[in-house]
Amino acid sequence: MHTVFLDQQTFNNNISLAEIKNEVSTLTCYETTRPNEIIDRCLDAEIIITNKVVLCESLLKQLPKLKLICVAATGMNNIDLVAAKALNIEVTNVSGYASQSVAQYVFAQILELFNQTSHHNQNTESGLWAKSPTFCYLGNNINELAGKTLGIIGYGVLGKAVSKIAEAFGMNVLIAERANAENIRSNRTSYQQVIKTADVLTLHCPQTPETEQMVNKEFLQMMQPHSTIINTARGALVDNSALLNALKNNEIAYAVLDVLDQEPPPADHPLICSELDNLKITAHIAWASTQAQQKLISGISKNINAFRNR
Repeated sequence: MHTVFLDQQTFNNNISLAEIKNEVSTLTCYETTRPNEIIDRCLDAEIIITNKVVLCESLLKQLPKLKLICVAATGMNNIDLVAAKALNIEVTNVSGYASQSVAQYVFAQILELFNQTSHHNQNTESGLWAKSPTFCYLGNNINELAGKTLGIIGYGVLGKAVSKIAEAFGMNVLIAERANAENIRSNRTSYQQVIKTADVLTLHCPQTPETEQMVNKEFLQMMQPHSTIINTARGALVDNSALLNALKNNEIAYAVLDVLDQEPPPADHPLICSELDNLKITAHIAWASTQAQQKLISGISKNINAFRNR
């Protein structure tokens, strides 16, 4: 089966594609693909692998040989699923591959914030320790995670992996019930109570019409002034203007974002241009440990194998 990988550049160069190559007759890879290049590149393809390249109805109708779309991610919002079903094109994704990578990222950021490691390293490099009249140079406060409350919104594979690490640090873990839920499940806490109580709030929910811009003015005003929010889910969950105002006015203490509403973001994106000391932004890399990337490739190969052997 002739297979085309439309955006291989979303993976590191050291990631092996051997498992996929073993499942297909030919594999043609492109670093990136613009919308106007899709038809020419995929006209003879029976399988398309795409991470973020959008495949809409008008494009799918022009690809008569296409039988399978392998999304190199969990989210499938870049595919017109209704059109694919109508055209008898199967769409698969891979889930669970990045649970350890994302959980590790969340705690790398939490530990940096609570331990101030970079700050203390800089103190030594700049000679402050050598000038200290005592055996140590304290610098910024270090705070323990034990006893702090971690709020988790979205308790799938990723949320559960984060919860496990939090418990090992002695944190109190609150799992948010769905917003506006009539009944609170036994292992959940009301959505509003989690937001109001958490010292650190981490988002792991999907982007849906109900969750878009859920982190708005009202949401942020419920948070404690000393609290931190971490978003490794989707950038559209956050109202950019509301978050900027909350950070500038010290309504919350800190925000860590690994995702934005536009990716890649424009150079003048308001969050990137803010230059706020209490905002840290990384380039959608929480998922991207070497091991997670390889697991994702393996998952794609298994999806192709399952399709072929029906």
